[in-house]
Amino acid sequence: KEYVKIVRAKGEEAKVAIRNVRRKAKDDLDALSKEVGEDDISRAEKELDAVTKAHVDGIDDALKRKEAELPEV
Repeated sequence: KEYVKIVRAKGEEAKVAIRNVRRKAKDDLDALSKEVGEDDISRAEKELDAVTKAHVDGIDDALKRKEAELPEV
């Protein structure tokens, strides 16, 4: 049970790190809004959201697998 708690904590840390990277990228996109058109910014934000979601989903999948595996050990 302790290992499951550790895995969950590490998974949450990873998701927070991904969100921090997303926030920084979003700030960088906002800074570029003066130089680049709104369509390009909107497209980049959608792509950023898709990449973020894909990585968070990957972490969630890995957590589920590991949580199922740990009690067996």
